[in-house]
Amino acid sequence: MLRSGTSIRVNIHEANEGLSPKDFAAKMGIALKEAAETEYWLELMHATDYITQAEYESIAADCSELNKILSAIVKTCKDKL
Repeated sequence: MLRSGTSIRVNIHEANEGLSPKDFAAKMGIALKEAAETEYWLELMHATDYITQAEYESIAADCSELNKILSAIVKTCKDKL
């Protein structure tokens, strides 16, 4: 979870330094995939009682919001390309 979770921010940073709109879109797409992976690990941690229900609900809400934002960015990029 640490690896995929931190990879989201790294890819967003790389996207902002992208050489072209296509490069930006590709990096944001990778960030979205990493966010989906992080969501999976979060669900697994909850299912195995590694984190509490309250912790899961708090983090899952943030993760869901991030996925929505990244999905909108990726969709907008695809519509413009």
